[in-house]
Amino acid sequence: MVPEWLDIAVRSIFFVVVLFFITKWLGKKQISELSFFEYVTGISIGSIGAEVAMGLERNIFHGIIGIVIFAAIPFLSGLLSLKSKKFRDFVEGTGTVFIKDGKIMEDNLKKERYTTDELLELLRKKDVYQVSDVEFAVLEATGDLSVMLKKENQPLTAKDLNLTVASIKEPQTVIMDGVIMDEPLATIGRSRAWLHTELEKTWCNGRKCFSWTS
Repeated sequence: MVPEWLDIAVRSIFFVVVLFFITKWLGKKQISELSFFEYVTGISIGSIGAEVAMGLERNIFHGIIGIVIFAAIPFLSGLLSLKSKKFRDFVEGTGTVFIKDGKIMEDNLKKERYTTDELLELLRKKDVYQVSDVEFAVLEATGDLSVMLKKENQPLTAKDLNLTVASIKEPQTVIMDGVIMDEPLATIGRSRAWLHTELEKTWCNGRKCFSWTS
């Protein structure tokens, strides 16, 4: 007879692994920007896993069936959303304009059950303190507020000043865990011979440095 504590430990470890692979299958969106379906199924999947892990009288495979079904719903929903904009708008929601031409859209605030104080708080999180400085602000379906400042309030860019700026290359790691990476070296147009030369020239507090950017 297996002790209850050991049975719970085995079930918990098993469901952590199952939930990990299910989440990996659903994709990064499941843990970042959640739609209504993903929010509901995320809660449900976790609840099923916890219930079956602790409920020793429950069949573990019934829990797996429930998790797979709840995981399949947002997956299939995502496939349908790619093919139908109407379905995507219904399931994931659409953005709601909160500010236009420096004026608060009161009706839209009421529709989304936001107060003016809550809107101002969201603006402050974007380092915006005057509604009149905003050209356009929209509450995204994910709950984030996107803000576009009026042209005169936007930061200057090199393009505004007609300046030509050199492009910045992506940093490359040429040695990882003591192993020379040939692909990053080829990306920056360097060879192992160049790397060995740089290693011989580069020191940091009496120790050789092992990473460069181009």
